Amino acid sequence: MVPLHPQPVPDHPDRLRWIVPAGLLTWTGAPASVPAPLAALLADGTLAHVSVEPGVVVTRLGEGRSWRADGARVRTALHNALEDPTGWSPAADAEGPRDDTPLHTAALNLIAGPVGERARSHGGAIELVGVSDGVVTVRLVGACHGCPAARLTLHHGLERPLRRQCPQLIEVRHVGPGGRRSDGGR
Repeated sequence: MVPLHPQPVPDHPDRLRWIVPAGLLTWTGAPASVPAPLAALLADGTLAHVSVEPGVVVTRLGEGRSWRADGARVRTALHNALEDPTGWSPAADAEGPRDDTPLHTAALNLIAGPVGERARSHGGAIELVGVSDGVVTVRLVGACHGCPAARLTLHHGLERPLRRQCPQLIEVRHVGPGGRRSDGGR
């Protein structure tokens, strides 16, 4: 099952941003078509609109609908629709893959600067593994690997300032020595 993480959209209680695996849908904008489970919710008015952002699917409820009453149906339909990424087709005005260069540069600067300096001062280091579709992947080494404060350091020291500089950031993810996620799937 494709992992989903819902986030509220500030000032828009009828919308949810569903964080999806990076690279699953490689375009942004309104879809021309979606797989049947999601199309049914659009057809019956449960959903008024669906759009794709890098690593995110945004859903907007139809008039008179609520997340309390319809949220579980939307989540299930979205899970099923994302199992078939080929069933999604972009509208003619949708945009293709994004340029992650500014995000890559900002992440490198933070790791070379204050965030990396803090890690180095404690006998560790943060290595930039890569940047793809708005996801920054890092590896913690030395004393940082396995440190109980590492998650806080990444969130407060790297993710927050990076998001201020680059709002297109989807997430900061850290991987262990073998390249597997070591952050519990966040």
